[in-house]
Amino acid sequence: MSKDISTFLDISPVIPVLTIARVDDAVALAQALAEGGLTVLEVTLRTEAALDAISAIARNVPKAIVGAGTVLTTADLENARNTGAKFAVSPGLTDALADRADAVSFPILPGVATASEIMRGRERGLRHFKFFPAESSGGVAALKSFAGPFSDVRFCPTGGITLETAPAYLALANVMCVGGSWMAPRRLIDDKDWKAITNLARGAAKLRV
Repeated sequence: MSKDISTFLDISPVIPVLTIARVDDAVALAQALAEGGLTVLEVTLRTEAALDAISAIARNVPKAIVGAGTVLTTADLENARNTGAKFAVSPGLTDALADRADAVSFPILPGVATASEIMRGRERGLRHFKFFPAESSGGVAALKSFAGPFSDVRFCPTGGITLETAPAYLALANVMCVGGSWMAPRRLIDDKDWKAITNLARGAAKLRV
């Protein structure tokens, strides 16, 4: 399995997790976030516009590295790959998804919440995971507990993380970055207030400790 996902996780302290309802917002949103210093973006496959949004960002925002989130099936992975995504993020991991990512050398960040899930991922050669859903799965305390038995594993916790709680995660040695959506709230996207989103992104980009 491709392990290049670590390259993307090391770029900025926060990966914006974006649910884009309108393709027309995609490029301006990505530009605003990249201008603020957040260049690695996750566009979730939760809307009909998602794949077209990924394609638009990949073609028109050279500063951005766009990946696909909520990848549930091999078809999702192939669709994301074919539209310009550079990596995939999944809430979990199946053998079929792992096999396909491995076959096409496509970087994938699978979600885990338990020791057993981490062990299964490690058996597939993975050492980087999305800890998801972070806040409801034990948060910082759980990640501290994982550090002992899984000293070679690194995480991107995602789910319920805010500007206020992110620093506690980023202070952990086994956390490379966090995923969050606070820097791109729906109201600012609807208002097309790209300057405000850039300012929020700048604040998030300074969270590296």
